[in-house]
Amino acid sequence: MLSNDILNALKTYTQNMTNKVALVLQTGEHEKRAELVKFLTQLTSVSDNLTLIERDENLRSPITFYLEVDEKNNGIHFSGIPSGHEFNSLVLAILHASGTEHKLDKTLSNMVKKIKEPLHFEVFISLSCHNCPDVVQSLNQFALLNENISSEMIDGGLFQELVSERNIQGVPSVYLNGELFANGKIDTAQLVDKLIQRFPYIVGGDDTEALPLQDVTIIGGGPAGIASAIYAARKGLNVTMIADRIGGQVKDTVGIENLISVPKTTGSELTGNMQAHLSDYEVTIKEFLRVDKIEKGNESTKSPHKLHLSSGEIIETKTIIVATGAKWRELGVPGEKENVGSGVAYCPHCDGPFFKGKDVAVVGGGNSGIEAALDLAGMVNHVTVFEFLPSLKADQVLVEKAEAHEKITIIKNVATKEVIAENGKVSAIAYEDRVTGEIKQKALSGIFVQIGLLPNSDFLNGVVERTQYGEVIIDEKCQTTEPGIFAAGDVTTVPYKQIVIAMGEGSKASLSAFDYIIRES
Repeated sequence: MLSNDILNALKTYTQNMTNKVALVLQTGEHEKRAELVKFLTQLTSVSDNLTLIERDENLRSPITFYLEVDEKNNGIHFSGIPSGHEFNSLVLAILHASGTEHKLDKTLSNMVKKIKEPLHFEVFISLSCHNCPDVVQSLNQFALLNENISSEMIDGGLFQELVSERNIQGVPSVYLNGELFANGKIDTAQLVDKLIQRFPYIVGGDDTEALPLQDVTIIGGGPAGIASAIYAARKGLNVTMIADRIGGQVKDTVGIENLISVPKTTGSELTGNMQAHLSDYEVTIKEFLRVDKIEKGNESTKSPHKLHLSSGEIIETKTIIVATGAKWRELGVPGEKENVGSGVAYCPHCDGPFFKGKDVAVVGGGNSGIEAALDLAGMVNHVTVFEFLPSLKADQVLVEKAEAHEKITIIKNVATKEVIAENGKVSAIAYEDRVTGEIKQKALSGIFVQIGLLPNSDFLNGVVERTQYGEVIIDEKCQTTEPGIFAAGDVTTVPYKQIVIAMGEGSKASLSAFDYIIRES
């Protein structure tokens, strides 16, 4: 269960607990209960401030427990054994409940505190999902901030009847007060947006002191954004970063083997390392928020740019670095959006386990598509790859592996036309033979879309010039067509969307912004 190394680390983490925390476990019989009891017993052994209590609380299941502080349920529940990627969710919940300060932006915290209605979130997760913990951890923090909010992590693998009852085929899947709130590829920023849409009164009206004029404001928290922030802070500038999530697309990457000097790492590990490096510098971070609008400044009058945030805040800044990266490209066919989380997925690592023993499709024959097919082939019954072009675009070594795999079929020169669903679940894909024009169907249970990325640049409409594909046009110094606004990474026209390139471009953008400030201010 928990190794000595983990237990020793937990002893260090829990040394400064100021509140006693009890883990209250529902009584009863369950085949996994003994395993959970052992797990929680080991966990609570690391500190006198932690205890395990077993009692009848009429919770969901005998493998459901909640956190109790000062003899009061603090709203954080776990149904299942929060190991794997969710172990951090449990540890952070305990530390935050015990008095460790959370890192949510003050404005966002105030927004959550304003919610008046009772909200109970249920988050269905897979222990192999590396996106799920972000959602669980954020909703747990919301519960600690507002007694009207509660949150429950539910391991879908241990609650199959409930998963089937709700037709869940993707994680994370979030329910609010018993109704679907968000599912598929979601993150905390999207949850915040949905809360703002449902409760618009939580935006604005605060007495929070506005930030002073910033030298550099960076939009985006991926490799380009973090490199920009570090380089700018090292110059002694006032720096703010606005990001829907730290790490960006890198956080979704399973294996990374081409970051020079780092032979092998994962997206989550690299994100943690970048965040730790960033924390060494004085950078104001506004995570889980987005920029709604940019008011361009005036170079001749020295008036600053103004950024309008989804929180209602306005930030004035001398320069801007856009490092918003890109998002998964969608098929744009009927049935796709309607079935995200019900058979349509974009992350094979996260959602692949839900299709064990079933037939699935991968749309896209590039490196990501073939890698996804090879990954899924170890979990599902069969994988069919659909490629638009007459030949695959992936590296030859990957193509050879896929062609030799008995569980993978490759169909080339076809166009996806429709995602077909029955009873709320994907049942087939319709595609066109581009040579004959014949429309065919392939029965299956899941479709994994792997057709590339789209720049996150819509909010820049009318601000800077972009290509027909939405990429921000920059010169060799990362300067856009608007003075004082720079851009870096996957959102730009720079070729080869790679982590190491994004880091270099982000660093260059900050150096260019610094040069602009000392010359123009």
